[in-house]
Amino acid sequence: MMSKIISEKKIRIVLPEGKKKERIDIYLANSVENATRSRIQKLIKANLVTVDEKVVKANYLLSPGEIIELTIPITPRPEDTEAEDIPLDIIYEDPYLLIVNKPPGMVAHPSLGNYTGTLVNALLHHTKKLSSLNEAGRPGIVHRIDKDTSGLLLIAKDEWTHAQLARQFANHTIDREYWAVCWGIFKNSTGEVIGNIARSNKDRKVFTVSKTDGKHAHTFYEVIEEFEFASLVKLKLKTGRTHQIRVHMSHIKHPIFGDPTYGGRKIVYGSEFSKMKSRVENLLQIITRQALHAKTLGFIHPNTKQKVSFDSELPADMKLLIEKLKN
Repeated sequence: MMSKIISEKKIRIVLPEGKKKERIDIYLANSVENATRSRIQKLIKANLVTVDEKVVKANYLLSPGEIIELTIPITPRPEDTEAEDIPLDIIYEDPYLLIVNKPPGMVAHPSLGNYTGTLVNALLHHTKKLSSLNEAGRPGIVHRIDKDTSGLLLIAKDEWTHAQLARQFANHTIDREYWAVCWGIFKNSTGEVIGNIARSNKDRKVFTVSKTDGKHAHTFYEVIEEFEFASLVKLKLKTGRTHQIRVHMSHIKHPIFGDPTYGGRKIVYGSEFSKMKSRVENLLQIITRQALHAKTLGFIHPNTKQKVSFDSELPADMKLLIEKLKN
């Protein structure tokens, strides 16, 4: 285990005029990418956070015009990521690439607060052949899905294969199908959501649909099965923005069941009936994340030039949730 600090990252924030008073730990947790409130509090306790060059406590209330300076120790270096013997559900593998069915809760690659237990740590133990096309710390990773989204991920073993696959993603020619349990009954069984996705002004770690900012995003949906107050939905991406499906489904008032960030854990049906409310609360205990799974993946194999497609089973928590919804 490496404990030595290899490097550090410095962040300087000037609070804008009109900024409401807010605890510094809450503000930084919402403003610094990949940070958590507990991590920020540890940095504050270590005197690595100052306001106008003065050390403060976690409950310090910020005011407009103040300057926050934050020093984040980074350890280990990404290139020193260690191999870990973590089981992988490999759907397919050949000399050029592999397809992994990522479980919910696993982070794709090391980052602040997640240096071990990631998919990359597991991949390094599984094979010595991984593309180095990305920056250090992300060998072989062609694309990503959220930590708490399960499903298929495409991994490249060499740089040429990686570049060809990345081009297919950039050209939107990759076939990706997600399955999700969404709140409510859809008015139309098929449809599409088109709307730019941008970072929220209130919380920089959260995204929202914007008419003026962000990047173009396009999602297609098709209802597979309807339940009393939820629907099993098939979703396809025309674009691939961060949190795209979760943001778009929330935007049309059908948030993904269990999603803690985009309204999926708020009881939007049956809360006025005690028995129904109790049933929904029990269902939310089954799945502690967004009920979203990257089920299929199709692309042109760079080396064989053949169209290949892969499918995966839903994870256990989604299977149980759907079973309970049917009953």
